[in-house]
Amino acid sequence: MKAKKSSKIFVLPTDTLYGICTSAFDKKSVQKIYDLKGRDENKPFIILISKVSDLEKFGIEKDVIKKNKKFLDSVWPGKVSVILPLSKSAIKKYTYLHRGTNKLAFRLPRKKITQTYIKKYGPLVAPSANTQGKKPSENIKEAKKYFGDSVDLYVAGGRLVGKPSTILEITTQGVNIVRQGAKELKL
Repeated sequence: MKAKKSSKIFVLPTDTLYGICTSAFDKKSVQKIYDLKGRDENKPFIILISKVSDLEKFGIEKDVIKKNKKFLDSVWPGKVSVILPLSKSAIKKYTYLHRGTNKLAFRLPRKKITQTYIKKYGPLVAPSANTQGKKPSENIKEAKKYFGDSVDLYVAGGRLVGKPSTILEITTQGVNIVRQGAKELKL
């Protein structure tokens, strides 16, 4: 874990859209992003990771990871987010992330600049860079209109237009498509 005492909040290009990001281990900064976005407090953020083993930092049980490793390797890195159940011991610790759902969504991005920031700050929460109900920022200029000086750093990555990530959920019954997004999948 790389929680920073004074985590930065930054807008960063991801594989799909610009995200407003901070360390997933900094409760105050995570809450600040909820406040900046005006986001529904019951809606968890997707967490960007740099490798599959990062899942263990969030209390995803090793047997769940091992059982699904081949599947995860088939959809990562890229534009697919995967919802996984938290272990009983992690539910209380990560309430500020899972918001009562007892599960978290993860994505392992391919984009090099995104990976650089994950390696610097550790896993990142990364909702789209917009306020609730508005269209996602396609560039840094649009992100600045939403967040202004409330963000510590804006990382330009050109114009990003497209769909958000596809979201899958792994359950004891199998894999379900929660949202078709940037990568069309059929299970």
